[in-house]
Amino acid sequence: MDGTLRERLRPRFPPVASPLARERLAEIAPAFPDGFLTPPLRDLLLGLADHSEFLWQSVVRAPERFVALVEQAPEAAHADLVAGQRAAGASCANEADLAAIGKRFRANRNAHALLVALADLGGAWGLDAVTRALTEFADASVAAGLDALLRRAAAGGRVRLVDPDAPARASGLFVLGLGKLGGGELNYSSDIDLVVFYDAARAEAVAGAEAKAVFGKVAQDLGKLLSQRTADGYVHRVDYRLRPDPGSTALALSTAYAFEYYQSIGQDWERAAFIKARAIAGDIEAGDAFLAELGPFIWRRHFDFAAIAEIHALKRQIHAVRGHDEIAVEGHDIKIGRGGIREIEFFAQTQQLVFGGRQPALRSRRTVETLGGLCAAGWIDARARDELTEAYTFLRTIEHRLQMLRDEQTQRLPSDPNALEGFARFCGFPTRAAFDEALLAHAARVQGHYALLFEGGAAEAAAPLAFGPGEAEPATLAGLERLGFREAARAHGIVRDWQLGRHGALRGGRAREILSDFLPALLTALGGTPDPDAALLTLDRAFARMPAAAELLAILRSHERLRGLFADLLGASPLLAETVGRSPHVLDAVLEPDFIAPVFGPEALARQYRALVGEPATHEDLLDRCRDAARRMGFVTGARLVSGLITPAQAGHAYAGIADAAVGLVLEAETRRFAREHGSVPRGRCCVLALGRLGSRQLTAASDLDLVVVYDFDPDARMSDGPRPLDAVVAYNRLAQRLVAALTVPTRRGRLYRVDLRLRPFGSHAPPAVQVKGFAAYYAEGGEAEAWEHMALTRARIVAGDASLAAEVEGIIADVVTRPRDPASLCAEAGAMRALVTKARGYAGPHDLKLAPGGLFDLDFLAQALILAGHLTDCVGCEAGHVLHRAGERGLIPPEAAEALAQAHAVLDAAAQWQRLTLEDATKPPPANAARRIAHAMNLPDARALAAELRVQRRSVRALLVALKATLAARSGRRSRSGP
Repeated sequence: MDGTLRERLRPRFPPVASPLARERLAEIAPAFPDGFLTPPLRDLLLGLADHSEFLWQSVVRAPERFVALVEQAPEAAHADLVAGQRAAGASCANEADLAAIGKRFRANRNAHALLVALADLGGAWGLDAVTRALTEFADASVAAGLDALLRRAAAGGRVRLVDPDAPARASGLFVLGLGKLGGGELNYSSDIDLVVFYDAARAEAVAGAEAKAVFGKVAQDLGKLLSQRTADGYVHRVDYRLRPDPGSTALALSTAYAFEYYQSIGQDWERAAFIKARAIAGDIEAGDAFLAELGPFIWRRHFDFAAIAEIHALKRQIHAVRGHDEIAVEGHDIKIGRGGIREIEFFAQTQQLVFGGRQPALRSRRTVETLGGLCAAGWIDARARDELTEAYTFLRTIEHRLQMLRDEQTQRLPSDPNALEGFARFCGFPTRAAFDEALLAHAARVQGHYALLFEGGAAEAAAPLAFGPGEAEPATLAGLERLGFREAARAHGIVRDWQLGRHGALRGGRAREILSDFLPALLTALGGTPDPDAALLTLDRAFARMPAAAELLAILRSHERLRGLFADLLGASPLLAETVGRSPHVLDAVLEPDFIAPVFGPEALARQYRALVGEPATHEDLLDRCRDAARRMGFVTGARLVSGLITPAQAGHAYAGIADAAVGLVLEAETRRFAREHGSVPRGRCCVLALGRLGSRQLTAASDLDLVVVYDFDPDARMSDGPRPLDAVVAYNRLAQRLVAALTVPTRRGRLYRVDLRLRPFGSHAPPAVQVKGFAAYYAEGGEAEAWEHMALTRARIVAGDASLAAEVEGIIADVVTRPRDPASLCAEAGAMRALVTKARGYAGPHDLKLAPGGLFDLDFLAQALILAGHLTDCVGCEAGHVLHRAGERGLIPPEAAEALAQAHAVLDAAAQWQRLTLEDATKPPPANAARRIAHAMNLPDARALAAELRVQRRSVRALLVALKATLAARSGRRSRSGP
């Protein structure tokens, strides 16, 4: 920015000075050049003389320095001082040199402290410029001090420098700045939080086997060099207490020790501290690598709601120990008191810990940037961002004014009313009352936002509820009834057993503490479901199956929206509730902004799936991550369906897209793994064909995957080219086995899918994979495939593998579909197959939507037969409703019949999707509450209306099928009488 500081001065405090201040200025005025004291500069000096003994003495001790500073642009003066500080450590061979360096350090610091205060109080710099300047100077101090100490150690023969001009380069020794220093937000008289680490492998070349002792001594002397007070003052107060286990560890620690410490016993407050960590001195490359490797400790893969409770507990401890629970302006601590700086920082950092692992954009070291990021990501609203940003700017400015009074590390306002009156004017307020009003307004807004995050939820009971070991109190039973529990005594017994630790998942102290803390809120959420008693019973069964419940409870306690959704899932879908019980962090996805903007395209779903899987380190890690990703995306699909964000048909597309992505990624991974062991088959190709509900994109939450693996190779080059070559036929069949195993084998994360290969040529009697020429021959005219197998092929869809082979397989399928057929014969064969299925499997009753007469099996068979009879190649791989519409448009069946059949299919398929999501066994009669929930989801008043609607639709289908069969027989008879 152009202009000297003197030219840019706009003092921030009222132009009212005491007689003492005017007397002081008159005494020093002769030391300044003629015409130097402009009115703004005079006002600034009067303010210093009135309010800050430290700054006034800085001017008095060196008037020429003051003149030199204000006659430059503050940015230029700052740059010169930082450069001078950095250069001060350029030469150091002994103690005398080190003493001289310390003296230069302190002189530079005194000048810099005066410059920053003048630019701040004079209105030339805002808060951001002030904190950046303070940070950059501290960085230069630490870096120069470390260089000087390494040079001294080299002169004494204790280290061997790789580059004497850059002593720390490749040394393995580095210094991390934490807290406000790491975040680039240092305050005026702040301590600097430092942690010193060294990479033992890199350090060995510099310090040999004595690295621990040598670097420990360097860290000790660095703290002394910067912190030591002399008649010239000091440089920086150094705080090393944020290192691991500070009471019993050396000042410089190996990175190996640090990794072990943080990964095993690191606390959430340490994770929060490392959000701001920055390599500021030494071997910066080693420091950056350390922080990158420590990333998984700081940033969890899942939303980490437990951090909210941990951080708030720390804040409560601060209040309890230091007595800052209430705001009284006189003597109030604006940092750790209520409504203070620490609450804004905790508000931002805690949400960074919760969400930053999944959203790297939230990993800023700076508080105001973090608030903006949280707003952009949708976690806080614009009002919270703006009010907290304004409060942060106000409070940090007040903090600087406090520290400018006497160059003390304090955040406590004066207790004396007269002193507070003067301080208010130093802060730019005309009166104490105006200052109080501004402070209390900002603090109240901070408290409000902080409380919404940390303190909302523990006291939500509609009435006092007690769950002791004895009989239920009448007031508790009445409270449960008001919450909606019809069987209040039974509900009381279930909750009482939770608190007594009857389930293993609830015996841990942390789980029971969290449960007790938000039990009223949990019961309120369950009471808001259509059937609170059923939801409570489902949760009780879930607790009985869980190994531990603390993580789930922490998540539910911290977010009201998740409590409501989880309660809905307990009532609507035991399958989804069980998923949450096994993997509580699947609930994270509900909080993602894109939860309400679902996508169904296979490419978009594949990108999501691959992003969730990431880059696994091992094959076992791949299998676990694939299961986690599919479980998460499947849960999101079910939760969206329960929430009414998508239709059952859209859910079918989403489930199918997830399965496509999983099969494709696993095939690629297994192909690479197989190639490392056996090499690749020259010009070999492989693809995966999906049939059944996956092929027609109608997958449900519990569907198997019907797959066929097809391959091809050059018969003149049959052997793979790896270390253990295999014949191509053997290779592709083993690859198919590996693919199926990877999809089906249970790991610690459970099973990915159940896979059915029985629809491949020759069924279960054949090898797991089929060569393309065998595939073509099997389905060729005169081949061994039966009519029902041709029909099954109409739902085929390539989901993974080589594109050229996929096109070839699709051509074979098109040939099968377009083959001339006699509709009557096809109808007869389909009828025979349907009768065989009925005889072999029967059906479980009217609720069996698949196999009951007039159900989905009949409609699917009809659609498949129509594709073959009408050569509907554009309908291959499509769901039955679409096929029926196309058949009506083409005149294969009457349009009105097509419309009625398609409508019936839509109703029955939607009900089937809901059955698979809400029932543990869809072949059994649904419980009353589940049937009622399905009815409501399908816009029907109750379970009786649902049963009637399904019955009407099946009867309609049966009647239409009979009519279509009669029409087809009549047409066939006319053709036979008229001859070929």
